[in-house]
Amino acid sequence: MQVTLEKIMFEIYKDSSREGEYKVIYFTELDEHSKQTEINSAMRGEHLYDGFIRYNSRDEGKRAVNLILKRLNEGEWLDSQAIERELKSFMA
Repeated sequence: MQVTLEKIMFEIYKDSSREGEYKVIYFTELDEHSKQTEINSAMRGEHLYDGFIRYNSRDEGKRAVNLILKRLNEGEWLDSQAIERELKSFMA
């Protein structure tokens, strides 16, 4: 049976490792093989932002998330309101 997604659940978090990189997890796209490992990694991290990207704008939304991660990992501070403004047009 084929399941059609209408939105993609994601979370931006700061990794708990020494590097402390900001990362994203797309919960609704995890496969069974890596699901628990990825979720555990996100749970150990510091939550920054979560939401849903509309499935029909997933490519553009993911590109916007990647740009946000790049900015955060280069030292720019973005709070959840700033991230929401950046992603508003892609959100479900």
